[in-house]
Amino acid sequence: MAIVGIFLLSPIRQSQDYHAFADNRSLLGVPNVLDVVSSGAFIVVGAAGLLALYRPRPDGRTMFSRPSDRWSYGVLFLGIALTGLGSAYYHLAPDNARLVWDRMAMAFSFAALLSAVVTERIDGTIGVALLVSLAAASVGSVLYWHITEAAGRGDLRPYVLVQFYPLLAIPLMMYLFPSRYTRGVDLLGAAMLYAAAKGFEALDAAVFAVGDIVSGHTLKHLTAAAATILIIRMLQKRRPVPTREHVLSAAVS
Repeated sequence: MAIVGIFLLSPIRQSQDYHAFADNRSLLGVPNVLDVVSSGAFIVVGAAGLLALYRPRPDGRTMFSRPSDRWSYGVLFLGIALTGLGSAYYHLAPDNARLVWDRMAMAFSFAALLSAVVTERIDGTIGVALLVSLAAASVGSVLYWHITEAAGRGDLRPYVLVQFYPLLAIPLMMYLFPSRYTRGVDLLGAAMLYAAAKGFEALDAAVFAVGDIVSGHTLKHLTAAAATILIIRMLQKRRPVPTREHVLSAAVS
């Protein structure tokens, strides 16, 4: 239904004003330095997430009840680290051609997070299968925009769908389906931080106008990276929720 709905809209063009960020200060020959440097936060938290997935927990408990549950988070953190690289590359000289690499990594990450929630709350086999198809669809949405842009009829509708559909679907799944792990509510905190990041992005110039210290877009990078830290913390502290069968078995023994 979401796919049908998005294509009922008129094609969404990429405004060239998007590339005109408020803070264009340079330092040591690096243009747009704060937007470039703050992109590195994604590389740091993405690498930290990958490390956390494979580092034994201090309490000795397992982070995942099934090895396949780890895959979606591995793709998520890899995508976030690649987002940092793509974002830094884009902000050095913002234009549509460079924006492709930034958006492709972000779309990849959204797909992985949606897959992780399906895996933990609906069905593990379906979630893993969706990881491949959603990642392909996400990359395809950016390539579709890039190809149509080159043809002079740029259309962001598929990309808008893959970016914002998970923001609607994930809270709905959290409401309807219990998680197989504790601390599932931490994802809501991450979602709230990401929403704040999008707010900073929309208020880029207004934030920078307050003292010309830091722009909204720079704060967007840092706040979105902080959302990733919440996800890492969730994984480090959570435990599998005992199933009814496990509870009965423990009672009998």
